Amino acid sequence: MDRREFIKDALTVAALAPLARMAGAAEKGKGDDMDKKANYTGTQVTRRPYRNTGMTMPLLGFGLMRLPQKDGKVDYAIAEAMVAKAMAAGCNYFDTAYMYHGGESERFVGNVLTKYPRESYYLTSKMPIAMMNSADDNERIFKEQLERTKAGYFDFYFLHWLNAAHWEKAQSFGTLEFMKRMQAEGRIRRLGFSFHGEPETLEKIAKFHPWDLVQIQLNYLDWELCRSGEQYEVLTRLGIPVSVMEPLKGGTLVRLTPEAKAVFEKANPKASVASWGLRFAAGLPNIQVVLSGMSAMEHMEDNLRTFSPLVPLSDAERMTIAEALAAYRKSGAVPCTACRYCSPCPMGVDIPRNLALLNQVKGGLPLFHAKLVYDAMKEKERALSCVSCGACLKKCPQQIRIPDFMAQIAKNFA
Repeated sequence: MDRREFIKDALTVAALAPLARMAGAAEKGKGDDMDKKANYTGTQVTRRPYRNTGMTMPLLGFGLMRLPQKDGKVDYAIAEAMVAKAMAAGCNYFDTAYMYHGGESERFVGNVLTKYPRESYYLTSKMPIAMMNSADDNERIFKEQLERTKAGYFDFYFLHWLNAAHWEKAQSFGTLEFMKRMQAEGRIRRLGFSFHGEPETLEKIAKFHPWDLVQIQLNYLDWELCRSGEQYEVLTRLGIPVSVMEPLKGGTLVRLTPEAKAVFEKANPKASVASWGLRFAAGLPNIQVVLSGMSAMEHMEDNLRTFSPLVPLSDAERMTIAEALAAYRKSGAVPCTACRYCSPCPMGVDIPRNLALLNQVKGGLPLFHAKLVYDAMKEKERALSCVSCGACLKKCPQQIRIPDFMAQIAKNFA
């Protein structure tokens, strides 16, 4: 990155400072006027009012897409302990979806969250437009989700993974109309959608209906790369609260290069690398909730420290992020979040794992060590099995040129 590009990034990040000060002012003097009450004790996460309803929501939400696993299954002992710690700290917003953990995420909700009073937590799930084949799937899938979660109703319910093509498909199946009927019957409280696409498409969908909450991917790497900043501005201008997914880009903004990590450690040795990314997202005033896909107890504990209370970034800290971002970009890392939407590959290639190995090498891991892992993978899972069919290109929310990277990995790891 040359000096001009660095200054552009620095100015972009620094320009958010007035917004952060607005957010900080909004937090002062706010009471614990939660409409979702539980027996909370000890330090509490920062909450924000939801529109003008008198209701507040935790600024930190528990994303149930990356729950801890053991032997390929959700590790209930650890995950349930994480839920207990979250609830005790007032982190009572839980986000799941039909496809997360192959359906086990929603079943986890039904087995664990139902041990708490239903009025004590917020639950969001989503209609998987990409997996639907007909309008009949609306009722079939929604009924299955209610049975899995045992929740009785969803506080928020989203059209999942909208882009131009999925929005057209949802309209052809009458999915929004179905959701409105469920809302009228009390099975859904508020409507929204999650989005992976361009700001122009987002604005078109956002104007179609008076949505209650919209979920977008937002982090300091994607602010310009994936036009997250423009998406945030669209929703803010339209008065729609924002739910943030991938604030750490699937862990990418924790697994930074040594050079980028050194920038953060020099600025504040006591702060975790993750806290910088979370504070960047949470400091924006129109952010209602920042989802963290926590997969270990230490993730939960670190995040609770970051949000109890949230301290918005200072101007100097925004410049620190710009400096770290400049150092990270020198590695040329692939922006994969390991969401696994590209899976299954028709040929059996484990795309996220191959990209993760490539990023580790770009981040400084000796190729020899990466090859030890690569060579131990089943042959069909390795990048060399890619036939460039392009099926993954239609599925990747990050618009990564996956076949090109598979060819690069196959050559370099041979």
